[in-house]
Amino acid sequence: MSVMEEDEREAAAFPGQRPPRASVGSHRIEEEVFGKAYDPQTVRRIWAYVHPYRHKIYLSVAAVLIFTATQLAIPLIIGNAIDTALVAGGDTTNLLRAIIAFAVVITVNFAASWIQESQVGQVAENVLFDMRRAMFAQLQRVSLSFMDKTEVGRLMSRLQGDVNSMQEFLETSVVSVGDIVLLFGIIMVLLSLDPWLGLLTLITMPILFIIRIFWLPPAKRAFWAAHETNSLTAGAMAEGINGVRTVQNLDRQKVNFDLYDDKAYDNLRTQLTGSKFAQVMVPIVDSLTGISMATVIVVGGSLVLNGSLQVGVIVAFLFYIQRFFDPIRSLTMQYSIMQRAMTSGRRITEVLDLPVVIDDKPGAVVLTSDMDGSVAFNDVTFGYDPARPVLKNVSFRVNPGETVALVGPTGSGKTSAMSLVHRFYEVQGGAVLVGGHDVRNVTQESLGEQVAMVLQEPFLFTGTIYENIRYNKQSATLDDVIAAAKAVGAHDFISRFRNGYDTILEQRGSNLSLGQRQLLSFARALVADAKILVLDEATANIDSYTERQIQKALEILLEGRTGMVIAHRLATIRGADRIIVLQNGEKIEEGNHDQLMELGGLYSRLYNMNYASFDDIPDELVTQANARAAST
Repeated sequence: MSVMEEDEREAAAFPGQRPPRASVGSHRIEEEVFGKAYDPQTVRRIWAYVHPYRHKIYLSVAAVLIFTATQLAIPLIIGNAIDTALVAGGDTTNLLRAIIAFAVVITVNFAASWIQESQVGQVAENVLFDMRRAMFAQLQRVSLSFMDKTEVGRLMSRLQGDVNSMQEFLETSVVSVGDIVLLFGIIMVLLSLDPWLGLLTLITMPILFIIRIFWLPPAKRAFWAAHETNSLTAGAMAEGINGVRTVQNLDRQKVNFDLYDDKAYDNLRTQLTGSKFAQVMVPIVDSLTGISMATVIVVGGSLVLNGSLQVGVIVAFLFYIQRFFDPIRSLTMQYSIMQRAMTSGRRITEVLDLPVVIDDKPGAVVLTSDMDGSVAFNDVTFGYDPARPVLKNVSFRVNPGETVALVGPTGSGKTSAMSLVHRFYEVQGGAVLVGGHDVRNVTQESLGEQVAMVLQEPFLFTGTIYENIRYNKQSATLDDVIAAAKAVGAHDFISRFRNGYDTILEQRGSNLSLGQRQLLSFARALVADAKILVLDEATANIDSYTERQIQKALEILLEGRTGMVIAHRLATIRGADRIIVLQNGEKIEEGNHDQLMELGGLYSRLYNMNYASFDDIPDELVTQANARAAST
């Protein structure tokens, strides 16, 4: 079939809708939706969270069983009232007894239902709260190497979607116990009232099960496709919203709309298909219910006329038949819910079981403010992929109170070296020392207190300016925050806001300019009062005026502290005590500005090219500079 014919067929199948158009956009991420109906290992892990609330679960199960018993009793009370109070001469006493019994059963039914719903709801919410806390705590502890290769959307899906699937399962699992008891209870009551009529009524059950056997596999595939296309549509929408600035800048509105429209159209098709499978069972169940009721009326009516069966039994049969298919329908839905829950539970436990690669060793040293603040790289080898090292046998030392700059082309290992100081990653060889201690032998909390980082793209959290500046030191007072802001030159623009330091920052501080956000991150680092300050291209995206402000702030910020600075603008690190030049993960030059200029190597050439960025240097120039440095 040609593409055109396929489009025409699609258009005919869904009138008023256009066939999908080819476009390029979000990649496809498929995750399993339905798994095993029962996975013992997953159930054990889930039970560990349910166990603290097990008494509420036991109470809920007891309430469900009582509720089910009342459901079975109501038709019997009605049938008995018809036979003893109405048909048999209108006995008022028996009718009053039936009314009292009915009132008692209805009251018990209400109380049992209320207890079951309230207890299960509380357990489900508490279990989900505990799961989310455990997952979030684990994700805060995993290494950045895991976060680098894991998509945020997938993690959010597990924190939200998978946990919601567990909530649905927990809220319905107890009810399924009642459904099973109700189903078998109805069968037993029907057979006890009249065995032959009961068997004749239940003849439709095998028919329903056979239909279910053929219906379930294609229905499951349809529901899975609907779930998958819904996720893709949501992903395309989120991508378009998050990237709206770039979309408008590149005039890509129509392309992005077509991309979303294609996914939305696919979602429409799969949702309609899933709806057809879901809806087809309703008329089938209704038809089988009607057949069973007709059988009771025809056969049972003839037995009543013959005097071999009472009218009340026929009425009870009709009530039971109306309820008979409800637990079957509910259990079928519960089967799918359990399949989704087992898959979601497995994915939740995968997050909970994520290995924490970077953790405190037993007896780890606590760094204090009394440490000397030195940093040393001793023959360090590191790579995100151990087979392809980013740093190769790098050694250097930063003395207490000294400011050292790292320069080099993109990919030379500057940022990786800075990350190792904070122990975001583990080295494959050698050691990184802070204050004379191997970072693997100190507590992460104390390391974070003594090493402050300012990144190229500062991250500000939703909250007030005051809260963001004191983010790393909650004990800081307003006076401390104001003093830090004045020191870095941020106080003036903060004061211009109507609410000053109580101004609420929007998402990632989008209501501030990039320079203002960077100044706040400098103030945050100053308030943290760390012994070691790491600046990772902190002035790369800042205008010249703001850069001059920051240069002044740096003098205050670095006073009495050990500084490690990465900069592409070589003019900004002229005053550094030493400059280390990295190339392809190796240290090729070291010295202060004057020494490196006199050396006439790579740094000298780059500086003479009007402070150009390493990224803009032709490869042949870098090669010539390296050759000259080697010969010198």
